[in-house]
Amino acid sequence: MTINELAAKSRSYRRFYQDELISTAQLKGLIELARLSPSSANLQPLKFILSNDAGKNDAIFSCLAWAGYLKDWPGPEEGERPSGYVIILGDTSIAKDFGCNHGIAAQSILLGATEMGFGGCMIANIQRGRLATLLGIPERYQILLAIALGKPKEQVVITDVKDGDIKYWRDAGQVHYVPKRTLDELILDL
Repeated sequence: MTINELAAKSRSYRRFYQDELISTAQLKGLIELARLSPSSANLQPLKFILSNDAGKNDAIFSCLAWAGYLKDWPGPEEGERPSGYVIILGDTSIAKDFGCNHGIAAQSILLGATEMGFGGCMIANIQRGRLATLLGIPERYQILLAIALGKPKEQVVITDVKDGDIKYWRDAGQVHYVPKRTLDELILDL
């Protein structure tokens, strides 16, 4: 796939074939992409927790909120949950502010997952204190993002924003639509 194809196919997937497992080697390969990504001042302050264990996945899942615009949807049901997670942490002994580092790393991880035939979703709405307790995360690590990973079970369609409405939505067939602003709207001709 070209970078354009990877970017277009790398969507925020929220339903997965839970029984399609992602291996530890595959998760480590995704972290290798994050490791090679740019880092502000080259501090490299990020650390990662990997999970492809059903019990650990359940603990992580219980601390996440899934889709802010889908008010009546509590998240994927059993059988449609991620088969793996990457939790991105900021090591406060290295830096106090993590800037855009975790966004860069997360995008590298998601592009790599797409190339592997997986999909994912960056989740920032996390019960951080509860997750830290459940996983035994030491206080020096700040939980920045969770990335849910798995084989996508849903179709995600990109549409143009209409009337300024950027909220994603699902139709009766559970196809997930994501409005995107047009290129002309994004580029300022100053």
